[in-house]
Amino acid sequence: MADLKSHVHAPGWVGEFRAFIMRGNVVDLAVGVIIGAAFTSIVNSLVKDIFNPLIGLLIGGIDFSNLFITLKGPHLATLAEAQKAGAVTLNIGLFLNAVIQFLIVAVAIFWMVKALTRLHVREDEEPKAPPPPSKTEVLLEQIRDELAANNKDQAPHQG
Repeated sequence: MADLKSHVHAPGWVGEFRAFIMRGNVVDLAVGVIIGAAFTSIVNSLVKDIFNPLIGLLIGGIDFSNLFITLKGPHLATLAEAQKAGAVTLNIGLFLNAVIQFLIVAVAIFWMVKALTRLHVREDEEPKAPPPPSKTEVLLEQIRDELAANNKDQAPHQG
């Protein structure tokens, strides 16, 4: 039985997959997705619990989540009741909530990218020491200096 385990080889794609997963871009993307999901829950709460009540108050107490049109079925007071009764509805309020959420996320991402870009530009503006000359440049400078010295020695002396 131990002999059988030593002869089992992993398929070639397993190694490729392992190398793919360990690349930095994939890990960065995974972190971005996780942070994005957490950020989405914050924005959902911001829209549902803060902005919608304020906007509803400003426009006369309308609750966006219950703004719907019944196409077929009983006309009820709330979307939950209409859906429970099996009515076909156009959920305008839910769509408006999604639009508001998108706009808030877009503005937040815009300002975050703008701040990160500003930090990156400041980081780039820091004075850095110039890189040392390459071996080729050093050799060419030595040749230039020797040629200049030889030309001075060979120049006719006026006196």
